[in-house]
Amino acid sequence: MLDRAEKAAADIRSSIISGTFTPGSRLSEQALGDALGVSRNTLREAFRMLTQEGLLVRRPHAGVIVAVPSLASIIDIYRVRRMIEGQALRGAPPRHPAGRALVAAVEAALAARDAGEWAAVGTANMEFHRAIVSLADSARLDRIYANISAELRLAFGIIDDPEYLHAPYVDRNASVLRAHQDGRSDDAADELDAYLIQSERTLLAAYARRDRDGS
Repeated sequence: MLDRAEKAAADIRSSIISGTFTPGSRLSEQALGDALGVSRNTLREAFRMLTQEGLLVRRPHAGVIVAVPSLASIIDIYRVRRMIEGQALRGAPPRHPAGRALVAAVEAALAARDAGEWAAVGTANMEFHRAIVSLADSARLDRIYANISAELRLAFGIIDDPEYLHAPYVDRNASVLRAHQDGRSDDAADELDAYLIQSERTLLAAYARRDRDGS
C-alpha cells in the first residue's frame, strides 16, 4: 500500500503545484479516491503524508483541507529557496541537460504572458525554478523542492491578482537563463538571489494588504 500511497500523494502534490487544488478547499475522499483509482485506506495514507509536509490539514467536522500558508512559512520557504537554487546555479555547467527545461519554461512563460494567461505564467515560472534545482543533480533536493513548490503555489493561491505576482519575473527568468548559458554562473546566482528577495517582499506585501482589507 505504501507505494500506492506515495504515488497518490505525488499526484495530489502535483495538483497543488498546478493550482488545481487551492488553499482552503476541502478534498472529498470519495471523489478523489475514484479519480486516482485508489482505496480509501491508501488515500488516507497519502493524506497523512501530505499533512506531515504541511500541505493538508485535517479539521474536525470538516475533513481534509488544503493548507493555507502562514507568513512565517513563506519566509522560511524563501530562505530555503535562496540556499538551494543559488547553489545549484553556481555549481552548474552552462551545457547541463537541465538547461533544456529552463529554456522550455521561459518560452512557456513568454507565450502565456502574450496570451494574458497569468496562472499559466505562474506555472511556467515554477517549472523554471524546478529546473534550476535539477541543475544540482540531486534526487533528494528534487524531492525537497517538490514540497516547497507545492507550498509556494498555495501561497500564490491566496492572492487574487496573478499578473501582479508573476509578470515582473518573466523577463528576469530570461535574464538568469542567459547568464547561465553564457557561463556566468555567479552572475546568474546573484541575479536570482536579488530576484527571490523581491519576490518574497512582493508576496508578503500582498499578504499584508489582504489581512488589512479583511479579505
